[in-house]
Amino acid sequence: MRVRFVRAWQAERVSRQPLRLAILDATRLLEAAGVPSPRTDAELLAAHVVGVERTRLGLVPLVDAEVIDRYRSLVDQRAKRIPLQHITGVAVMGEIELAVGPGVFVPRPETELLLAWALAVLADVSTRPPVVMDLCTGSGALALAIAHARPDAVVHAVELEPKALAWARRNADTLAGQGDTPIRLHHGDVTDRSLLTELEGGVDLVVSNPPYVPEDAFLDPEVADHDPASALFGGADGLSVITPMISNIARWLRIGGALAIEHDDSNGGQVATLLRERRVFGEVAEHPDLAGKPRFVVARRVATEAEAARRA
Repeated sequence: MRVRFVRAWQAERVSRQPLRLAILDATRLLEAAGVPSPRTDAELLAAHVVGVERTRLGLVPLVDAEVIDRYRSLVDQRAKRIPLQHITGVAVMGEIELAVGPGVFVPRPETELLLAWALAVLADVSTRPPVVMDLCTGSGALALAIAHARPDAVVHAVELEPKALAWARRNADTLAGQGDTPIRLHHGDVTDRSLLTELEGGVDLVVSNPPYVPEDAFLDPEVADHDPASALFGGADGLSVITPMISNIARWLRIGGALAIEHDDSNGGQVATLLRERRVFGEVAEHPDLAGKPRFVVARRVATEAEAARRA
């Protein structure tokens, strides 16, 4: 009986394979395919397959052959430059996970900096529930991350594209089911002067990650082939949505209210200039991302239109 048990244990051990070696093979494959972060993506896919945090992969030395086969299948997809988030089905923003896939823009880590700034601004609004707007919400990333961090906030999220709005609604329903404060989703064009007139002068914070890529920009295959063009491109200079959107932001913000707009690294100075030219705004500041590239511009509503006209 003992001999049979040992032989069965040995056979099972032989059928199991080192996960570390599979990750090394995957890293080489992804590097050859031109994936920007091959080791990171190889480890994230492995963590997804075995169901552990990336930092705990070392606790899973051996896995079944079927797990290796599944892992290699996902790595092959990533080598074809399918976005990592489309393969795993999730993206992260702040403390929440979002479902993403074809038809919606995949949130980027750079936007975490804008989120952190927004939450710091909201920390000063403590005597009443803050009113927040997320323009071009896409998957709902910013709106839902803010609602998660500030359950007392009244968060409005606006999206024009029906497919993206469906992803946002799915994520909103999921997080509401987990106990988060529901957000208010609106199907609309953020440049439309008749949009949400009932919120005029009553918003504490506006955030936006709008379409801002210039039309002639070179993009990686993960972006060019998979993110919706309507969520990427903002005309020849990347400002075709941002420019008219600023007028709407001006009418929504209350005096003292703040805004943050993410932009292409080529047009941050132009966005800052657009805000300074609208004299209702002050405290205009440009913020870089972790790579030091210009990434988002912030400002505050400091005057009424009448006061701004007098100053002019």
